[in-house]
Amino acid sequence: MSSFKRILGDIDLTKDLTLLLLIGGLYSLSIALSNTFVNIYLWKQSGEFIDLGVYNLTVVIFQPLTFILAGRLAKKVDRVIVLRFGVIFLALFYISVLAFGESAEDYLVVLGALLGIGYGFYWLAFNVLTFEITEPETRDFFNGFLGTLTSAGGMIGPILAGFIISRFASFKGYTIVFGISLFLFFLAVIMSFFLKRRPASGRYLFLRILEERKHNHNWRSITNAHFFQGLREGTFIFIISVFVFISTGSEFAIGTFGLINSGIAFVGYYVASRVIKKQLRKRAILLGGILLYLAIFLIVFDVTYTKLLLYAGVIAIAYPILLVPYISMTYDVIGTGWNAAEMRIEYIVVREIFLNLGRIVSVLAFIVAVTFFNQEESIPILLLILGAGHTLIYLFVRKVVLPL
Repeated sequence: MSSFKRILGDIDLTKDLTLLLLIGGLYSLSIALSNTFVNIYLWKQSGEFIDLGVYNLTVVIFQPLTFILAGRLAKKVDRVIVLRFGVIFLALFYISVLAFGESAEDYLVVLGALLGIGYGFYWLAFNVLTFEITEPETRDFFNGFLGTLTSAGGMIGPILAGFIISRFASFKGYTIVFGISLFLFFLAVIMSFFLKRRPASGRYLFLRILEERKHNHNWRSITNAHFFQGLREGTFIFIISVFVFISTGSEFAIGTFGLINSGIAFVGYYVASRVIKKQLRKRAILLGGILLYLAIFLIVFDVTYTKLLLYAGVIAIAYPILLVPYISMTYDVIGTGWNAAEMRIEYIVVREIFLNLGRIVSVLAFIVAVTFFNQEESIPILLLILGAGHTLIYLFVRKVVLPL
């Protein structure tokens, strides 16, 4: 027990905190298994960057729209039920991928919509539950440990999926991998039934919390930061795996990339959650943002598999340094905001709106770049511009002032 305590630190694990971490871990493993490979699956069918752009644009458009609806449901019904909706829609996404098979490229908007809706319901509920179940003194632990679980899933998922896919002819391996993801989401649904029900009451004042940006300097700064976070994520979330596949022609190489990235991040999240204290948060965010931008120069001009593996290692160090303090700071800003106890759902929704606005701008820019300009010249320039997003986060969070 004492050795277990040394690993966790001075943290009391409640039943709901443990269940939320387990659900988050199952989600991460399922996504790690399949999400990267959905883009490769579509790429192999069409071979067009524009198709990947349309699919990912649909995802990031439906996600914020669903957040707004999910927020209303969470306020009127129950956060745990909304979480369940999210997992069910994500399961429907994988059922659809399996059903469409080698014709999936003809249903890009349908697939993108299902995934965006699933993400919207899941992340609204997960973020609100995180806010309710954790306290300021447990948030760094929760975010760090969840990052560790995510990294563990990221180590196991891609390499396992890559191995399975590479062992079967045609698209049969993809069918097996997507089926495993479907099963994991089924387990997550079952586990959600053991979470304590959390009904809500009161009016849904989404527009009032959007307007709160005019009155709350911290809230305006943190939402602006989330827009620039989304600016990088929108395109980078799918283009890097395509680079790996183009460089190697191998799904197993993508798995190796994921293994190296997540293996280093696994350690990084654990260390970050234990080392980065409140007084070090802003400096850590700056350091992580700079490292993330510098990493782009490894791949932007001359893409090779070796450079991509180096890139995987650098960002695996940088992301925990940036995200652990950044996420905790975000929840602290919400927790000290106007009427936070009653309006926590609205705060989460507005935050996600700004994050996804950044992603929408990012993917639209990608579509413009590959449609109207030479792809070999425009994509590197675009990545250098969009890649600055995480570095710019610091310019906003440095203005945030929280009580000690």
